[in-house]
Amino acid sequence: MREQLGFDPPHQSDTRTVYIANHFPQHGHYVPQRFADNRIISSKYTVWNFVPKNLFEQFRRIANFYFLIIFLVQLMIDTPTSPVTSGLPLFFVITVTAIKQGYEDWLRHKADNEVNGAPVFVVRSGSLVQTRSKSIRVGDIVRVAKDETFPADLVLLSSDRISGTCHITTASLDGETNLKTHCAVPETAVCQTASKLEGLQAMVECQQPEADLYRFVGRLTVKQNEEEIVRPLGPENLLLRGARLKNTREIFGVAVYTGMETKMALNYKSKSQKRSAVEKSMNTFLIIYLGILLLEATLSTILKYAWQANSQWDEPFYNRKTEQEKNSSQILKFISDFLAFLVLYNFIIPISLYVTVEMQKFLGSFFIGWDLDLYHEESNEKAQVNTSDLNEELGQVEYVLTDKTGTLTENEMQFRECSINGIKYQEINGRLVPEGMTDDLLGESSPHLQLHSQQVFGTLLRLSSEEELFLKAVSLCHTVQISYDQTDGLGKSFPQANGSSPHMEYYASSPDEKALVEATKRMGVTFTGIKGENMEIKTFGRLEKYKLLHVLEFDANRRRMSVLLQAPSGVKLLFTKGAESSILPYAISGSIEKTKLHVDEFAMKGLRTLVVACRRFSSEEYEEVDRRLHEARTALQHRDERLAEAFDFIERDLELLGATGVEDKLQEKVQETIEALCLAGIKVWVLTGDKQETAVSVSLSCGHFHRTMNILELVQQKSDSECTDQLRKLARRIREDHVIQHGLVVDGVSLSLALRGQEKLFMEVCKSCTAVLCCRMAPLQKAKVVRLLKTSPEKPITLAVGDGANDVSMIQEAHVREFFNENIALC
Repeated sequence: MREQLGFDPPHQSDTRTVYIANHFPQHGHYVPQRFADNRIISSKYTVWNFVPKNLFEQFRRIANFYFLIIFLVQLMIDTPTSPVTSGLPLFFVITVTAIKQGYEDWLRHKADNEVNGAPVFVVRSGSLVQTRSKSIRVGDIVRVAKDETFPADLVLLSSDRISGTCHITTASLDGETNLKTHCAVPETAVCQTASKLEGLQAMVECQQPEADLYRFVGRLTVKQNEEEIVRPLGPENLLLRGARLKNTREIFGVAVYTGMETKMALNYKSKSQKRSAVEKSMNTFLIIYLGILLLEATLSTILKYAWQANSQWDEPFYNRKTEQEKNSSQILKFISDFLAFLVLYNFIIPISLYVTVEMQKFLGSFFIGWDLDLYHEESNEKAQVNTSDLNEELGQVEYVLTDKTGTLTENEMQFRECSINGIKYQEINGRLVPEGMTDDLLGESSPHLQLHSQQVFGTLLRLSSEEELFLKAVSLCHTVQISYDQTDGLGKSFPQANGSSPHMEYYASSPDEKALVEATKRMGVTFTGIKGENMEIKTFGRLEKYKLLHVLEFDANRRRMSVLLQAPSGVKLLFTKGAESSILPYAISGSIEKTKLHVDEFAMKGLRTLVVACRRFSSEEYEEVDRRLHEARTALQHRDERLAEAFDFIERDLELLGATGVEDKLQEKVQETIEALCLAGIKVWVLTGDKQETAVSVSLSCGHFHRTMNILELVQQKSDSECTDQLRKLARRIREDHVIQHGLVVDGVSLSLALRGQEKLFMEVCKSCTAVLCCRMAPLQKAKVVRLLKTSPEKPITLAVGDGANDVSMIQEAHVREFFNENIALC
């Protein structure tokens, strides 16, 4: 993945030391490190290298090089045709292409100058000084205001919030439009003015620049009262260049990576000249015709000398030889004759064809932008063509590979059902109703959980301890932040009797988390925010404060996240939630079997499922947990491995509380789109990280799978031999049944086994199916599927569609890429 995304620049040391505000040590011998400046260079040419570099790239094309050779031959020898016949069209093609590429590069220069010259504020001598973006140095403290983009990779020092948190969007980096929460360490979060930051004595030690957007390892050392305080730094403390500040008035951050060493720049691939399938096939035919041309020229030269072997034809009366011709070398004469025949026959490869193709590509790109069917009315955006070299690829796509969440679905979640202690509930009109009971039958005497969303002062029934603990776990185990309407002031917007506020809005990096917290709010358990080091909730109007001890962040390997809290009673609690495959194996108590059945039922209905669990710690156990986490988070070497070991030590011996089911609605007209693609003979493959039942249900609802389709499964394979046997059975079944359409379901584990030595058999099965669904897929597995498909003997044209960071590797691997964000783009 990292090799595909970019490169890591060479450095002598594995780490770098950044002194905040460039307060270098006064004592001892210190040699400042040299870092890159903050200029971004995305352009390909300069004024000095444009002509030679562009000509070199253009003459790398076989056709251009061939016509150049013919033109030079016509200049060197006495040929039967004028050099103008080859030189003029060649000059026209080269000139038009150079003008087009020069104009595109000029636009990149113009964009670079705008970015590098953008005004920014940095802290110098205790005050804010306006400068240009390109003047930022590593160690400078930069101020960024709301809705501005970060001009460098910054370690967050403070924000206008006392907690030191801020919200950002990274849509320009990874396509994710959800808000992400980042935080500062407590020692710097209190420094909210330029004068306080100028007096800060601190340094950042971190890894050297690398392209991975989601990895950052470092530590911050703050000197206070002659004492050094060390705090770990991770991705949650790093603000990447290109991201945008949201819902936060201002932040201060120290630049640790600048210019071409920022993660955005390391992920930038220089614009290379792309080759379409048509051009590649034309090059193949060109080589064939070139061989024919050489054969014709050689044969004609031999026949000429055979004809002239007879003395009467060697020097006829109408073509007497000059003295120079009589005395010239026979070898040079043979070469000259051969080149003359080469020029005479060169029209077997028409240069006018290439001129026509180039003009068609250039003009055809405008028609894509003018196409009203590709116009997005809501954002007032037309289709954007990033290169005119691939226009014809769009009409030759044979396979569409798409993500599910956010692409086929809207990625806007709505809570629907849950399972608490083995009992299923569903939300009806703001009430949480036990299964089998309708809203009409519910009365005040119901022994189960109920609260109408607009009931505030009514009689509230007592919840069972399991039900109350489940709702508290859901309302506390998250990274959701709250935004208040600033027009009325923060203090006037605090919750009313039921804990809600008309000016309060939740923001989360995951739409699932937001939907769940909003659901618990409707049910009476309201998350009211983080005040200092406490997470506050109101349970039916009763305020409770839980001290936030640690957050165990979500990662793709664990597929879960956790929070360590101290309850008002003093008990240390772990709340964790995640995929059922990452929670149930570690649960030792609770209604495990019933919950597992309910999770499968939710998935069959197309709901996204999460399992919730908890664990209680004694004082001695928590001390061990706190020690392990501190050691792992402050380590500079192998931090990820040490954190994984610490998390595994903590997230075990769990008590299962229940599960949730959240609905993700389909995108508008997604079913009609898939049906139209199938009618056009294009096969659609869905690659998703969701569990099998959820993915199959969504595939059926969006028309990817049909009810009459025979659905085959390659799932839960345990060994290479078992996977091979199952593949052979599926291939035999497909061969024996020629009428029924087949759909194939593959999970990530089985895919890994199939790709170890049965790629050919696996692709044979996949290509024999009308539709393929790959579930529980890791991002790199998505890319492997695309690579396997496009490198198969048929060499089909592939198109990948996605909307998030986990789709980047898949999108980069495909021939044609389409990234759904706020704009529509074809590239």
